[in-house]
Amino acid sequence: MIAPGPTRKRDVTIDMFLSDLKEGQTARIVAISGGKKLRQKLALRGVTEGSNFRVISAQGPVTIKINGNTTTLGRGMADKIRIRRLNY
Repeated sequence: MIAPGPTRKRDVTIDMFLSDLKEGQTARIVAISGGKKLRQKLALRGVTEGSNFRVISAQGPVTIKINGNTTTLGRGMADKIRIRRLNY
């Protein structure tokens, strides 16, 4: 028997990577898949699990606004950050 799915759009959770987002979209970081050094680099930029952010530019490197600061991440870093979109 299949359990009933979510009834409201807000209940739908779609995990994806930061590099999949488009300009203007907002999301929350749910996981970072990388080693200690990558996590440290990201933490110094304010990019931590549970943080909300908005994509400023998604062409080439990804530029995001997070915790009131703007930071740019290379595609390699962005591919290691699992996110959950907040606006659909």
